[in-house]
Amino acid sequence: MEQIKTIRSLRAYVTEKRRTGSKIAFVPTMGALHEGHLELVRQGLKQAGICIPYIFLNPKQFGDGEDLDSYPKTLETDLDKLEKTGAQAVYVPSAADIYPPGFSTTVSVKGISEILEGAHRPHFFDGVATIVTKMLLQCLPDIALFGEKDYQQLLVIQKLVTDLNIPVQITGVPTVRDENGLALSSRNTYLSEAEYGIAIQLNKILAGMKPGNDAHAAHEKLKAAGFDKIDYCTICDAHTLLPPEENTQEKRALAAVWIGKTRLIDNLPVSE
Repeated sequence: MEQIKTIRSLRAYVTEKRRTGSKIAFVPTMGALHEGHLELVRQGLKQAGICIPYIFLNPKQFGDGEDLDSYPKTLETDLDKLEKTGAQAVYVPSAADIYPPGFSTTVSVKGISEILEGAHRPHFFDGVATIVTKMLLQCLPDIALFGEKDYQQLLVIQKLVTDLNIPVQITGVPTVRDENGLALSSRNTYLSEAEYGIAIQLNKILAGMKPGNDAHAAHEKLKAAGFDKIDYCTICDAHTLLPPEENTQEKRALAAVWIGKTRLIDNLPVSE
């Protein structure tokens, strides 16, 4: 597996692979890789033949008091996992390359980025949109794959690619869960054994939400399960994340909750 460390080297690698007729898949990550990330790589290999994950811990999507400093950093283990999964190359740029001195541009997707996660983490989606735009333009892959666990993020990225005419297909991949249904996340490592026992109730409560259900009931179930704080738990239109109307065909239940100092998010499609 080739390690690519500069924008110039990345573009040269992609150009060379395209000369042989290969399609390119791109998988954005911040490292601390788990089976969910590796499933994105597997799907990229199936859909494009060449899959290039990148590892970059993006400081611009962390706010004051968030866990940038403590976020797991496991580069050597990550590289080993990617090689065993079959990735042909990995892009590992430096912060100086991504945000050189004088960098002053922000990509902001209005509307869909300002609700739910955006209301509780107002810095977050600007940081995500900026880094993903830069990475897509650096690589210009045929497809880029994102996990549905970060469902709102997926919609934000689809919107920015459409609005900015970036010629990349954005593909969502279903959430990978552990044996108890907990959505895999790098932050799950923060959970104690007791906290994990609480965390595995989240997907079950989301699965019980139905159209017309009082969201208050889900909040009460989360509190009873032991969650310390609920940022949101609601059913939305699956395409706009606005409250569903009577004729809304596809709905999504989304939640962000806290156990101690750990914040978890999850979502599930809502059946009638």
